[in-house]
Amino acid sequence: MVIDEQTRGVLQWTVSSPKSQVRQVLRARIVLAAGNGTGNAVIARRLTVSVNTVRKWRGRFAERGLDGLKDAARSGRPRIYDDLVRVAVVAAATSAPAGPAASWTHAAIADRVAGTVFAPISASQVGRILADLDLKPHKVTGWLTRRDTPDFWERVTDICGLYRDPPSGVIVLSIDEKTAIQARERRYPSQPPAPGRAARREFEYRRHGTASIVAALDVTTGQTLIETIQRNNAATFTAFLNRLDRLLPRDKDVHVVLDNGSSHTAKHTKEWLAAHPRWHVHWTPPHASWLNQAELVFSALTRAVLRYGDFTSRDDLIGKMDTWMIQRNEHARPFRWTYDGSPLKAN
Repeated sequence: MVIDEQTRGVLQWTVSSPKSQVRQVLRARIVLAAGNGTGNAVIARRLTVSVNTVRKWRGRFAERGLDGLKDAARSGRPRIYDDLVRVAVVAAATSAPAGPAASWTHAAIADRVAGTVFAPISASQVGRILADLDLKPHKVTGWLTRRDTPDFWERVTDICGLYRDPPSGVIVLSIDEKTAIQARERRYPSQPPAPGRAARREFEYRRHGTASIVAALDVTTGQTLIETIQRNNAATFTAFLNRLDRLLPRDKDVHVVLDNGSSHTAKHTKEWLAAHPRWHVHWTPPHASWLNQAELVFSALTRAVLRYGDFTSRDDLIGKMDTWMIQRNEHARPFRWTYDGSPLKAN
């Protein structure tokens, strides 16, 4: 069997494409193997199919080329919905829904289409048409239009350099808040895991209020100080800074990483920083608060205590967070920061 280069390229693309149907990939593999001079029995053994299957697709390709690898027309009931109905379904699904509804349902699309074509259509048929076209009007993918920050990479490089090679004789802190932590108690006790069975957890819960904390991570030691706060505003934040300023050695400068939260950028906070010249702020760029290592502490706290925790009261929540942080500090180590602050490069 002789296969020209253009046809071979199409067959190879079919085999390698993740969107190709399994049956089309099998047929393309059979033809490619035959084009390389492989016998039918060897092809059948390699692809785990019968020899008759290999003969069938070799023969159809020899007669009709690539068209011979497509499914033959099947007998059965003729199509009820013509292309006009399909176009109407697509037109509805790709437009904004009318009225207060923010997204389409199959039933709503069926109602819309019924008013534009002669044949009525069911919601299930709308679903089949959309599935065939891989069109999903019920799903939304979000994106972030990050505002232009001219000094974005300068800020990133500065913070990463602070993490990777902090100046000698200074204190490096990452400070941030975690707010509205819910104290939830399950209505019934959870069941521990057993062999072959995951832990079981009651769905319903009681709410016992929320708690908010502010955390200061010592980047060079990994130890973290947390404090419960009643409000997340500039007055609360500067009060926390005041306590840190009294606790930290007076002969050392303090370099602190902060994001652009309102309590950090408020006029009151900036006046406090101006009045304390030994405090040097390294601001993360907008929408890049992940550069603040305090977020890593909050992530560890969430996984260890909050995500599956059961809290009988707000005080119980605060007590467990404090206890976990004290235990963590006994064996704390600094985070190993590997990102160097340079733009990611494509290979």
